[in-house]
Amino acid sequence: MKTEEQILFEDAPIHRAVAALVIPTVISQLITVAYNMADTFFIGQVGDPAQVAAVSVCMPFFVFLTGVANLFGIGGASLVARSLGEGDHERARRASSFCLWASMAAAILYGAALFPAGAWLLPAAGADEETYAFCRTYLFWTVTIGAAPTVLNQELAHLVRAEGHAEQASFGLTFGGVLNILLDPFFIFGLGMDIEGAAVATLLANGAAALYFVGFILRKGQATDLALTPRRGALGGRIPREVLLVGLPSCVMNLMGVLSNITVNRLMAGYANAAVAGIGIAKKVDMLSYSIAMGMSQGVLPLIGYNYAAGNGKRMTAAIRTSFLMSLAVSLAGTVFLFTCAGPIVRAFIDDEATVYYGSLFQRIICLTGPCISVTMLAITVFQSMGKKTAPLVLSVMRKGGLDIPFMFLLDRLAGVKGIVWATPIADVLAMAAAAVLFVPFVRKLRREASLRR
Repeated sequence: MKTEEQILFEDAPIHRAVAALVIPTVISQLITVAYNMADTFFIGQVGDPAQVAAVSVCMPFFVFLTGVANLFGIGGASLVARSLGEGDHERARRASSFCLWASMAAAILYGAALFPAGAWLLPAAGADEETYAFCRTYLFWTVTIGAAPTVLNQELAHLVRAEGHAEQASFGLTFGGVLNILLDPFFIFGLGMDIEGAAVATLLANGAAALYFVGFILRKGQATDLALTPRRGALGGRIPREVLLVGLPSCVMNLMGVLSNITVNRLMAGYANAAVAGIGIAKKVDMLSYSIAMGMSQGVLPLIGYNYAAGNGKRMTAAIRTSFLMSLAVSLAGTVFLFTCAGPIVRAFIDDEATVYYGSLFQRIICLTGPCISVTMLAITVFQSMGKKTAPLVLSVMRKGGLDIPFMFLLDRLAGVKGIVWATPIADVLAMAAAAVLFVPFVRKLRREASLRR
C-alpha cells in the first residue's frame, strides 16, 4: 500500500500536488520574512537610526547562515527526493545524516570564527563609531551563539519537505517566526534591552524551531527516511559530492548576496546613516518578493526530483509548468502591492523623515523585478531538483554578485545614491534573460524525452 507521501508525489492531480507542497512553503517563507522584519520594526520603534543601521550592517553575516543551510538543505533535499523516487531508502537515510552533522559542524565553526574577525569585518561592511557596538552585540547572540540552531532550523525544514511533509516543514518555520515576533517586544521594551533583546529573541526562536523538527523526526521513528544519528557510509556513495555540488548554487547565491549587501552598505555609508537604514528597510521588505519566489520553487523541488528519478517525465513537466504560472501570478501581485504602498510600509518601521524618504524610494526601485526573480529562482530549482550543477551555479552568480556589484560601482559614479539601488533590478532582468536561454531548450528536451516514453 502506498503512503500518503507516495500518493502525493505519484498520483494526486498535479495542481493539487503542487499546491499541497507550495502553499505551506510560501506561508512559512513569509512568516520567516515577517520575523526577520520584526527585528527591524521593533528596533525602529526605539527611534534610533543607528540601531536600525546596525541591523542592516549585520544582515549579510546573518544571511550567510541561510547559505550554509541551503548548501546542505537544498542539496540534501534533492538527493533525498531522487533517492526515494528510485526506491533507495538507505541512501536517503545516509544523505540526511551527512547533511545534519556536516551542517552543524560548519555552523559552529562559522560562529566561532566570526566573533574575533568582526573587529575588522564590521568596519569593512559599513559599521562606524555610532553602529559598531550595536553590531557586535547583535552578532554575538544571532551568529556566535545562534549559528547552529539557525542553520538546523532551516536545513531540517528542507529535508522534512523532501519526504513530502510540507505542512510540518511549514509549521516548524512558522512556529519559530511567530515565537520571535512575540519575544521581540518583551526583550526590547519589556526588559529594555534594545537591539540586544532582538538578537536574544532570534536565538531563542530558532532554537525552539530546531527542537520541533528534531522531535518530529524522532516521533516518526521507522516511518521516516531521515536519520538524526551518524550513519556508517554517510561519506560514501558520492553522497557528500552530490549534496555539496547540487546545494552549491543556493549557497553561492547567499554568499554573493552577502557581498552585495556589504557593497550596498559601504556605498550608502558615503551618503548618510539614514540611507543605510533606508536601504536596510527596503531590502527587508523586498524579501517578501524573494520569499514568495523561494517558497514556490523550494516547495515543488521534491515533486520534480522524485518524478525525474522515477522516470515520470509527463508528471514532472506538468509540475514545472503549473509552478511557473502560479509563481508568476503571485509575484506580479506582490510587485504591485510593494510599489503602491512603499511610503506607509517604510513609515511603519521608523518615523524618521530622512529614512522614510530613502526607504520608500529604494523600495519602489527594487520591487520592480519581482517577476524576474520568480522566473530565475524556479529555473535554478528545477535544475537542482534533477541534480544538475553547472546551469544553476551560473544563474546564481549572475543573479547576485556577478552583475549587481559591478553595476553598483558604475551607477554610483553616474547617478549617485539612486544609481546604487538601480543595479539590483538591472541584474535581475539580465539574470532572467540568461535563465530563459538555458531553461527553455532544457524543458523542450524534457518534453521530447517524455513523449518518447509514452
